[in-house]
Amino acid sequence: MVNVSEFRNGMCLLTGAVNVITTSGDTGRFGFTASAVCSVTDSPPTLLVCMNRSSSSHCHFKDNGILSVNVLGGHHQDVSQAFSSKISMEERFTHGDWSTLVTGAPVLSDALVSFDCRVQHMHDIGTHSIFFCEVEAIRMDEDADRHGLIYFNRDYHQVGKLIHK
Repeated sequence: MVNVSEFRNGMCLLTGAVNVITTSGDTGRFGFTASAVCSVTDSPPTLLVCMNRSSSSHCHFKDNGILSVNVLGGHHQDVSQAFSSKISMEERFTHGDWSTLVTGAPVLSDALVSFDCRVQHMHDIGTHSIFFCEVEAIRMDEDADRHGLIYFNRDYHQVGKLIHK
């Protein structure tokens, strides 16, 4: 059996896009930074989002049944750090300009792309919940410089435009 430390050391070498996942409901707005996000299918458009069940906002995401996946650009490192810190939720949302689309989940106005979703299914495994989220709306920042923010080897990095041949 692989131990937790060995697994984490290996996983830090798996490059991941940096996202801020948000929700909103009667109890307020909540959000966290995540790299455990991926596409599941395009028919219907569905994303997978993983969240630690020990998070104080887990119950809000579960109860609200909506979320937004905000894919961060290279200039959003401060937003990522705010949403992964111990500061209050209210203070987290002072980083960036926020609006809503269809579901009411907060959407970062200058994210590379934001996926506004309704949670269709949830599955618990180990320490995390996996949310299967059907995309109801998408907003892409047409003015974005298209430099993405990734997390690799326990640090942030920017990736530039890809050149298509």
